[in-house]
Amino acid sequence: MTPLAPVTLVCLGEALVDLVAEDKGVALQDAVRFVRAAGGAPANVAVGAARLGVRAGFVGKVGADAFGDHLEASLRGAGVDTSRMRRDPMHRTGLAFVSLAADGEREFLFYRHPSADQFLAPEELDDDYLAAATVLHLGTLSLVGGPAREASLHALRVAGAARALRSLDVNLRLDAWPGPRQARAGALAALAQCEVVKVSLDELDFLAGGTGTAEAASLLREATRLLVVTHGAAGASYHLPDGRHGHVPGFGVEALDTTGAGDAFVAGLLAGLAQDAAALAEPAALRPLLRRANACGALATLRLGAIPALPTAAELGSFLSVHGA
Repeated sequence: MTPLAPVTLVCLGEALVDLVAEDKGVALQDAVRFVRAAGGAPANVAVGAARLGVRAGFVGKVGADAFGDHLEASLRGAGVDTSRMRRDPMHRTGLAFVSLAADGEREFLFYRHPSADQFLAPEELDDDYLAAATVLHLGTLSLVGGPAREASLHALRVAGAARALRSLDVNLRLDAWPGPRQARAGALAALAQCEVVKVSLDELDFLAGGTGTAEAASLLREATRLLVVTHGAAGASYHLPDGRHGHVPGFGVEALDTTGAGDAFVAGLLAGLAQDAAALAEPAALRPLLRRANACGALATLRLGAIPALPTAAELGSFLSVHGA
């Protein structure tokens, strides 16, 4: 089970199979043809980081079924360490049906009631593996409840004790939670334990109770060392605890599918922070990392699916050589 060397980045949470409608601009109820693709936000980030040259590992649970086989093979084939990936003979691998609007935005329908990823238990974690990592990353889907919630909170405590950098992509899926109040409370509780937090504009507004973008950023930045707010194609803004903030523009591309864009962005950002954690507190060093993260997100919109669209280091380099680093 032990990898050849400690991983730099551990991503913990769900690995799901995305079934993406081939025809754009068709509602999910009218879609006929679907393309299978490995997915799940933490799994996507692990693959995205691995393609950028980071030694990444995935910690999660999938079913002992054909879709679980596909996910494990996809992650391992992308260079992700899957030695701490668990298989569940009692619960199936989760599925996500995805349809695409004409502009590449998505509609989701999840089949995970329940699914194997929700049953990762704290006793199935390898604390030494978690403590040896430089960065621990997770999302909020694993925090909804059950064993996976306890495993996620345990992992945050272990990583914190080891002084690892803890990263959270809020990535809210409100229909997975009992209600908005529980979703807000669960996300805020995890956010307060993480040094790096990424939210969208809508998520920022939701978490701060609709106080407005500037006020919301002011409220949340005090709970973490780096708050990053993504603005879609317009780029991303950063907010530091001392009040310093700024915006890094995005890249204009013709999006085919935005499914993996946010995860590609996170992978690009964490790949940079894993090499230079000091950039957390220094805008001059942080801005180039966000520029590369924006480029990763833009590149991921040019192909269908999440994992198949995540860029390699070579693709990122070529893109930046054309569009400017």
